[in-house]
Amino acid sequence: MLLRIPQVLTKEQVSHCRERLASADWIDGRVTAGLGSAKVKKNTQLPEDSAVAVELGDLILTALESNAIFVSAALPSRVFPPLFNRYEVGDGFGAHVDNAIRQGLDAEARIRTDLSCTLFLSAPDEYDGGELTVDDTYGSHSVKLPAGDMVLYPSTSLHAVTPVTRGARIASFFWLQSMVRDDGQRTLLFDFDRSIQALNADHAGHAAIVPLTGIYHNLLRRWAEL
Repeated sequence: MLLRIPQVLTKEQVSHCRERLASADWIDGRVTAGLGSAKVKKNTQLPEDSAVAVELGDLILTALESNAIFVSAALPSRVFPPLFNRYEVGDGFGAHVDNAIRQGLDAEARIRTDLSCTLFLSAPDEYDGGELTVDDTYGSHSVKLPAGDMVLYPSTSLHAVTPVTRGARIASFFWLQSMVRDDGQRTLLFDFDRSIQALNADHAGHAAIVPLTGIYHNLLRRWAEL
């Protein structure tokens, strides 16, 4: 499942992030790339232990905790601390698949990467190129979202960032381990949950809502890993 989640951050929060990032110290982005990925990656990013990265990462995680679409779609168990990258003219990231396991500075940040997240902090008209391309069974998808919007997709997907030809693309990226590792099962649960919510919105108190909610939780109980 490839899912756009709109307005994860407000305009004010995006502006705050951009102000803090403007004066931050950036390093070679290959520090978080595996051997193969490092050969096709050219960008800069904030050090993982940067005070700015920690501050803004906490801001993003707090926003996600109250985002109903994110929680329903991701069913997060552990979220890797958000990182931040910048692609300038000539920068890009060739086709690659994210590492299966991510180890952060804190030993407890070690996770299985079930889902990858890109939260856009630059508006689309600020740069040319820089599209995130994600391949799945339905073809290749090009993603370039408004600042504050996020895309969520399986970490098993082959993906890339096309070269930037004007301006700069700034984003936060991170991974998460879901309570339900299978993408097909997660997608089914997400669709089921959204359908129940829609039914409740249109027909509050409908007799089918309680048994359907029970089926949802019984499926989650069957598939969840804690």
